[in-house]
Amino acid sequence: MSKLPKENQFLDLSDYGRPVAIIIAKSLKNTSFTPIHVTIGFIICGLAAIYCILNQHYWATTIFLILKSILDAADGELARIKKTPSYTGRYLDSVSDIILNLLILLTIWYVTNGSLVYALLAFFGIQLQGTLYNYYYVILRTKYNGDTTSRVFENKRPTALKGEKQRNVNILFAMYRMLYGLFDKIIYQLDRKAVESSKLPNWFMTAVSTFGLGFQLLLIGLMLALGFKEYIIPFFIIYSILILVFITLRRYLN
Repeated sequence: MSKLPKENQFLDLSDYGRPVAIIIAKSLKNTSFTPIHVTIGFIICGLAAIYCILNQHYWATTIFLILKSILDAADGELARIKKTPSYTGRYLDSVSDIILNLLILLTIWYVTNGSLVYALLAFFGIQLQGTLYNYYYVILRTKYNGDTTSRVFENKRPTALKGEKQRNVNILFAMYRMLYGLFDKIIYQLDRKAVESSKLPNWFMTAVSTFGLGFQLLLIGLMLALGFKEYIIPFFIIYSILILVFITLRRYLN
């Protein structure tokens, strides 16, 4: 099941794991496994990738990062298949992602003896990239009645859905706002009129999907495996320039 109606779907380069994720979700449909269990699975994969980086097992790192991306898609697929959407799962997913992203970049900084400032700049850039992609994607989903657990503006605590506790939603929403609030505000200030967009063409969304977390992790894994670990942090700093390019292009299209 997709987050968008079929006629509005685009080639999402960050979502390469979706076909396998769907298979995993379907295999778990009639089991006691919940989307939260799958989310915990991708957290374990992320931590395993960090362990492999520390021990210079870079191809294994790539495998764990790809598996992490697959499971990152599988938890949402399982929620849709079981018809158990939840804000608990949505925020746990996002909070886990940003913490793992920071730990992965700090680990790369540690094994390359690079600059901590540059590592933090790369983390900041990666998060802004992902926020821009998610911003446009959620606008598109809202416009075409797609998946509704993510909202364009995450500034109001949501009411718990059936099967989840309001207390859990409140805690995870507060963590989400603390970790993502600054990035959301920056992207909104840079392109506040995007919510009024009449056009977000498929080719444009495909280009912006290179900012998606799955694609970012794939690049990190491949650069590690191919011996370019020293270039990972500089690459993501420079790649962040495309944020302004995509925003300018979005304005031109509309």
